[in-house]
Amino acid sequence: MMWLGRAALRWGRGGIHTAVPRRGAEVQVGGESGGIAEILMNRPHARNSLGKVFVDELFGALEQLRFDEKVRVVVFKSKVKGVFCAGADLKEREKMDDAEVGHFVKRLRNLMDEIAALPVPTIAAIDGYALGGGLELALACDLRVAASSAKMGLIETTRGLLPGAGGTQRLPRCVGVGLAKELIFTGRQIDGQEAFSMGLVNHSVPQNEEGDAAYQRALTLAKEILPRAPIAVKMGKLAINRGIEVDIASGMAIEGMCYAQNIPTRDRQEGMAAFREKRPPQFIGK
Repeated sequence: MMWLGRAALRWGRGGIHTAVPRRGAEVQVGGESGGIAEILMNRPHARNSLGKVFVDELFGALEQLRFDEKVRVVVFKSKVKGVFCAGADLKEREKMDDAEVGHFVKRLRNLMDEIAALPVPTIAAIDGYALGGGLELALACDLRVAASSAKMGLIETTRGLLPGAGGTQRLPRCVGVGLAKELIFTGRQIDGQEAFSMGLVNHSVPQNEEGDAAYQRALTLAKEILPRAPIAVKMGKLAINRGIEVDIASGMAIEGMCYAQNIPTRDRQEGMAAFREKRPPQFIGK
């Protein structure tokens, strides 16, 4: 169980620094300076489909943010109106041989695992289509906010495929086995309100004229998380993610180990002092 300690140490050392925006052709890292980072997807000609360059740049964005201690929340946002991510780039895919397809899908699976493994909370702002791998990307995030008009679905069976980047595993963990099977077997697309009713998204909001209602709600949610104790939030995420995969007794042990790593932090002491002094706490992530 030493991985818990390594994770905490990896994120508990080093000075505070500001992420330098990385501007690639298809993925950008930016957003607000106060601890909320944004991964901005911008591949309009292909509706943010998961092409090779796009995937490489997503990996680069994750690497940039992974060790930035100033980042407390990450929001995934599309800069292409009406689309979050349209899934696989089938034009690229049809040029690959069988071995190349297998290798690339494995890389997609690794990408989704990297998103899920980010220590800080992640939020997908779904303001349009999130299909196939696009929904798998959203499922890899901790929280999802969707416009009520957004369309989502694991549509791979309509193309002679099956979800290969985590969809068969993350969707049933999110909505239950029976409903996940129905959605995958049929390849059905659902809107944001339906997704909310089945627990696929945390919030569904009416779309606005600008087409960014889900992003605005995601930003509000991120700002609600932002003032909380960063290490406690990270340890809470780790305890949930690891604990949900094991029996409850093992999960309780994982929770105990995460809790133990939070006990000696300055933020825990600050929280107690703020309560005693009847003032808002000022957490610094140490």
